[in-house]
Amino acid sequence: MATFTNPIANIRAFNRFYTDIIGLLDRHLLHSRYSLAEARIIYEISVGENLQASQIMTAMHIDKSYLSRLLKKLEKEGLIIKKPSEQDARAMFISLTAKGLREFNILNKASDEQISAMTTGLKASDQQQLVNHMNAIMNILTKTAII
Repeated sequence: MATFTNPIANIRAFNRFYTDIIGLLDRHLLHSRYSLAEARIIYEISVGENLQASQIMTAMHIDKSYLSRLLKKLEKEGLIIKKPSEQDARAMFISLTAKGLREFNILNKASDEQISAMTTGLKASDQQQLVNHMNAIMNILTKTAII
């Protein structure tokens, strides 16, 4: 178990552990054909309904040009559609196509199954403790505006 003598080293060790255990560094997330960034964009669009690119940039803290390239790829694959706003033709709303929604559902189910597989062997009290600690991490980092 790590000690608190070097918080930076401990946090980085945890980050390496967690990204490895859930496969975030795999080329394709959850054995899909999508990268982490692509899957997250699909997620953001699915929960946001008719988002603008600027809203995705804010939610993901992603570079505008990188997001633009990924959106073009997802649009070319028929997963998203861009529609001009009725109030302002310069504003483009992004939504999932039927194909995009199917892909989201596949990714979402695979993600749920992955986490379920990791936690199934844990006692209910350990699962709750894990969730409590994760919530504590998010709360602490949110207070310090790191996220």
